[in-house]
Amino acid sequence: MASEKILTQKKQMVADLTEKIQASSAGVIVNYSGITVADDTALRAALRKAGVEYSVYKNSITGRACEAAGYADLKQVLEGMTAIAVATDDPVAPAKILKEYADKIESFELKGGFVDGKVLDAKGVEELAAIPPKPILVGKMLGSLQKSLYGLAYVLQAKIDKENGGAEAPAEA
Repeated sequence: MASEKILTQKKQMVADLTEKIQASSAGVIVNYSGITVADDTALRAALRKAGVEYSVYKNSITGRACEAAGYADLKQVLEGMTAIAVATDDPVAPAKILKEYADKIESFELKGGFVDGKVLDAKGVEELAAIPPKPILVGKMLGSLQKSLYGLAYVLQAKIDKENGGAEAPAEA
């Protein structure tokens, strides 16, 4: 039987991971088997740079934390060598970076995840990764707004020109 000290440590790990999951906007669970040390180091650096926290826990601890955070459906993907990446700021970042590595490394696979309170399967994580970065989305939105405003300005100018009968403004002496 496990000692009281070990049980306390495990409960604290579950509580800490639960808190991280609840505070994050998105997370992804991956099978990291077969990744080399060099690839793992590069992966961790890319995730850190994007503000994503990447950790390896025992599946039982991750499962209890997911359940406590309201993502009990994720427990079914917790088999084998799994890691979890969570992000508080950019919900697309963990999916994008991990998808890039899953495409490069055959044995590295996306297993599932969550975003905004919803559980995603591996396909859902891939779809999340396909979303363009935030600056591009903002640019597209601003371009759409600008186009609409130009259209409105042209319509209003045409209305003014029509009411003036197309006549030129009188010249001042």
